[in-house]
Amino acid sequence: MAHSKQFEIAMKKEKIHLEYLLNATSKNIIWTAISTPTGLEDWFADRVVSDDKIVEFHWGKTEQRDAEIVAIRAFSFIRFRWLDDDNERDYFEIKMTYNELTSDYVLEIIDFAEPDEVNDMKELWESQVTKLRRTCGF
Repeated sequence: MAHSKQFEIAMKKEKIHLEYLLNATSKNIIWTAISTPTGLEDWFADRVVSDDKIVEFHWGKTEQRDAEIVAIRAFSFIRFRWLDDDNERDYFEIKMTYNELTSDYVLEIIDFAEPDEVNDMKELWESQVTKLRRTCGF
């Protein structure tokens, strides 16, 4: 019994919350970039195929992961859950918010990673968002 409990504790992922200021003028451009296959192909994956509920993400010639869209609100956020993830509570979310005081858009990323992979995950998101900025001119 103790063995399975240890395993459970070892598998607990840490929640990561990242924020990026976007120099964007249009909520439509940001929303398209984070919620459509074409937009996501510009910065997140090499190829994205969606049937509205399940999204296939492809990287390179061989890597593929499928995610389910578990929540979405237009011009606000999209939340995905990897189908191969053991913990059903883990997800990744891409959210856009508008700060009326500064007239800036902020891109928020929420993701989960193993404790020893948190820094790698942050670096990965950092490079993805850098690519997003370059592609969309943010």
